[in-house]
Amino acid sequence: MEVNVNSPGGLRREMHVRVPAERVAKAFDSRLQSYASRAKLPGFRPGKAPRKVIEQQYGESARMDAVSDIVQQTYSEALQKAGVEPAGQPKIDITVEKVGEPLEYVAHFEVYPEVALQPLETLAVERPVVEVTEADVDTLIENLRKARKTFEAVTRAAQANDKVTVDFLGKIDGEAFAGSEGKDVSMELGSSQFLPDLENGIVGHAAGENFVVDVHFPADYRAENLRDKTAQFEVTLKDVSEPKLPEVDAEFLKAHSVSGEEGVAGLRQKCRTALEKERDKAVTTKLKGQVLDALLAANPLELPEVALQQEIPQLRQEAAARMNMAKVDPSKLGELLPDALFEQTARRRVALGLLIGEVIKSKGIKLDPERLERTLDSIAADYEQPDQVRAYYRSRQDLMQGLGAMTLEEQVVDALVSGAVVTEKVTSLDELLKPQQAPQS
Repeated sequence: MEVNVNSPGGLRREMHVRVPAERVAKAFDSRLQSYASRAKLPGFRPGKAPRKVIEQQYGESARMDAVSDIVQQTYSEALQKAGVEPAGQPKIDITVEKVGEPLEYVAHFEVYPEVALQPLETLAVERPVVEVTEADVDTLIENLRKARKTFEAVTRAAQANDKVTVDFLGKIDGEAFAGSEGKDVSMELGSSQFLPDLENGIVGHAAGENFVVDVHFPADYRAENLRDKTAQFEVTLKDVSEPKLPEVDAEFLKAHSVSGEEGVAGLRQKCRTALEKERDKAVTTKLKGQVLDALLAANPLELPEVALQQEIPQLRQEAAARMNMAKVDPSKLGELLPDALFEQTARRRVALGLLIGEVIKSKGIKLDPERLERTLDSIAADYEQPDQVRAYYRSRQDLMQGLGAMTLEEQVVDALVSGAVVTEKVTSLDELLKPQQAPQS
């Protein structure tokens, strides 16, 4: 078998394969015999028809099948002989296919780029240094109180954070529109549950009042027909209630699994421990994002288009799951969530996959079983029955494989950080925990 590989440009490859006529003939004979053993032809017992008759009846089909067999059998052999690894499925073109002659075909595919890592010591990252303060603990306890707040009716005018019940009817140019009417609607003012203009327009009014509020719809509003328009909402304010926070008493402590003996000090310690755990996770996430960004910036790669096209459907499915789109017709997901939304993330994932693989190879990193167990313990600790969670994970090979991949990636990040130039920056917990996009890897 003759194999030659050409490079028409970039990562594209054309592999020319020439299969000897003898091998093609054997494949054809094998297929023809298969047809003969099953053939039911008038005047002949099953399997007893002469070859010439079988060839006249099934020769074309047998030859097509033989060509398919030959390509499937020789493609992987040719790749091995040429020493190339495709990034995806090939496009096969049969170029010569004649009776009694060698079979020739061309396989068109892309390959992965060669990865030559830049010295990892050139990577630079910034490690946040964060102390959990008493004020941070106070803020968390206050948030816990807000989570258990109640409301009491008041006769004064509505203020921010009050809960109100309203009837409303919105109109544009004097005409009501779809979704513009509400009856006995409850809202917390300042929660951004409704458009800000509507919530702010209720502030200063008391129960029993009727008034009109101008509400502007933003340019990116979900309903296209309302974008960048202003509506007049006729509002009837029915009642106003102010929030009441619970005292940090025995009942409150019990609700947060703190005993009376532990008291407020026990609650504060529990809050501090939770904040420190959250801080440590956030620092790890921030370092991971920085070091992977630095790795990408230092090692730009040309990526095979086929690998990106394989990654995008997976990203689309993940996005659909996050957006609770399980009931959406799968055939319409591509229209609702087009490829362009995921191209940047797909490029990042594919590039990081190649770079991380090279780091693992160059540094000889292997999965640490003890670290894998610690990762599993950390996940299980977030549940009420950690032993059952551990057992469930161990019973699922797919979950353990995913956990292993995550742990190995963490080991890679640690190796990158340990070899990078790290500077420390003192920052507040609030600044550290500000919402940020998690690294997609």
